[in-house]
Amino acid sequence: MTTILLVVGILVFLIIVHELGHFAVAKFFKVKVEEFGVGYPPRALLLGTWGGTKYTLNWLPFGGFVRLYGEQGEGETRPGRTSGKFTDAPRFAQALILVAGVAMNALAAWFLFTGALMMGVPQVVEPHLAGENARLIVSQVLPSSPAAGAGLIAGDEIIGLRDVESGAEAALTPDSVTAFVSERGGRQIELTYERGGRSAVAYVYPAHSVVQSAAERPAIGVGLVIMEHTPLPFAQALREAGGRTIYAFELVGRGLSEIGRGIVGGNRNVLDEVVGPVGLVGIVGDASKHGIGSILSLAAFISVNLVIINLLPIPALDGGRLVLLGVESAMRRSAPRTVAQLLNALGVAFIIVLMVTVTYQDIARLLS
Repeated sequence: MTTILLVVGILVFLIIVHELGHFAVAKFFKVKVEEFGVGYPPRALLLGTWGGTKYTLNWLPFGGFVRLYGEQGEGETRPGRTSGKFTDAPRFAQALILVAGVAMNALAAWFLFTGALMMGVPQVVEPHLAGENARLIVSQVLPSSPAAGAGLIAGDEIIGLRDVESGAEAALTPDSVTAFVSERGGRQIELTYERGGRSAVAYVYPAHSVVQSAAERPAIGVGLVIMEHTPLPFAQALREAGGRTIYAFELVGRGLSEIGRGIVGGNRNVLDEVVGPVGLVGIVGDASKHGIGSILSLAAFISVNLVIINLLPIPALDGGRLVLLGVESAMRRSAPRTVAQLLNALGVAFIIVLMVTVTYQDIARLLS
C-alpha cells in the first residue's frame, strides 16, 4: 500500500509541476485559465474555484490538463492580450504557454537529480576509495555460467564467499573474489548474497571456459563492482545533476526511438518493454529499498519521460498542439474550430487506448 501511495504521489507531483508551467505562463500573458485538472475527465471532485479557475480531480489518472479559455476556438474573438482568450494571444505567447509544461518537467528532473545526489545514490567507486558503507554488487551474469545456474542476477549484493572444503573466505573486492575463485576450479564455493533486503545462499563450482578471453582460468561468470552511497555538496550535486539530466534525455530518447522503429517495422513485442502506472509500482518498490536518493532519481527519469512523451506530435499533447500552431502560423490563420476539436478528441482517444493497453500489459505481467 505504501508503494502504491508513493507512485501516486510521484505522478501527481510531476503532473502538477507540468500543469503549473502552463498555468503560470498563461497567467503572465493574461490568458484566462478555466480549469486546472489532475487526471483526465470525467470529473471526480471539484476542489474549489479561485481566481476564476476551477481546480479538479478527475477519474482517469493518466495525466492532467489546464483548460484555457478559447483554446478550441470558442468565445468571442477580440484580438489583444486583454481578451483572455488563448487564440487571441500572440503566436509566440501561445508557443511559450505550450512549452512551459515540459520546461517545468525538465527543471524538475534536474532538481530531483540534485536532491538524489545530495542524499546519496549508489555509485561505482574504486576499491581503494571505498568507505565503510561500500557494497560488492553483481553488475552482470554471463548466460549459461555457474552463477546463472545458481540463480544470481545483476544487482545482487555479495556479502560472503567461502570455500566449503577448507572454510577459507574471500575478501569482498572484485580482484580478491576473482583470485579466490580462479584458485578453486571444480571446488564448491558457498556464496551468500542479498536481494531485496533478504539474504540467500547459493553454491557454485568454478569452471573453465566461462570467460572467453580467459578460458583457462576457472570462473563463475559474474562481473563485480564496488558501490557506495556518497552524498555530494549542493554545488557539486547541482553540476553533476545537469549531466545526469542530459544523459537521461539521451537514454529515454533512444528507447522511444527503438520502440517507434519496432512499431513501424511491425514488431509488436517492443510494447512489452513499456510500463504504465501499475508497472511503476514494482519499479518504485525496488527503488525504495535503496533509499530516498534512488526514489528521487527514479522520479527524475519519470519526469524526463513526461517531457519527451508530451513533445510527441500527437494531437492533445503539447507536441501536437505546437505542430498545429506552427501550421496556423505558416497559413496566417487559425484552424477551424471543428478541426481543432476533432484533432483534440482523436488525440485524447489515442492516449486513453494506449494507457488502457499498457495497464492491461502491466496487470498481465503481475498475474503471470
